Amino acid sequence: MCAPVAWAQDVARIAFVNTDRLLREAAPAKAAQAKLEQEFSKREKEIDDASQALKNASDRFERESLTLSDGQRQARQRQLVDQDRELQRKRREFQEDLNARKQEELQQILDRANRIVRQLAEAEKYDAIFQEAVYINPRLDITDKVIKALNGGNGGK
Repeated sequence: MCAPVAWAQDVARIAFVNTDRLLREAAPAKAAQAKLEQEFSKREKEIDDASQALKNASDRFERESLTLSDGQRQARQRQLVDQDRELQRKRREFQEDLNARKQEELQQILDRANRIVRQLAEAEKYDAIFQEAVYINPRLDITDKVIKALNGGNGGK
C-alpha cells in the first residue's frame, strides 16, 4: 500500500500553451499579420481590379451580344474565357504565395515561442508542457506567460 504515497511524492509538474491564442494575441504575430497585409495588398488590389474589369467586360458583352455577329460574339466569348482563366491563375498564385509567406512568419514566431517554453520549463521545473489537449484545466495554462515573454522581446534568442 505504499505505492500511492510514493506516487504522490513524485507528481509530475505539467503545463499547457494555447498555440492558436498565442498566434492571435502575441505582438509579434500581430506585427507579422500587418507585414503580410502590407506586402500583399498591392497584388490583392490588382486582382480585385482585374476581377472588376472582367465583370464589366462580361456585363458589356451581355448587353451587346444581340447586336454582334456570330464571329464577333465567339471572339468576345473566347476573350472573356481567357481573361477569366488568367484571373483564376493569378488568384491561385497569390493565395499560394500568401500561404507560403504566412507559414514562414508563423514558423519564426513558433520557433521563438518554443524557445521560451523550453526556458520556462527549465526555470520553473516543468516535466511536460503540452500544446494540444482535449481538455486542460485553466490553472495549467501558461499561455499568458509565453505571450508576455514574446511581447517583451526576450523571446529566447
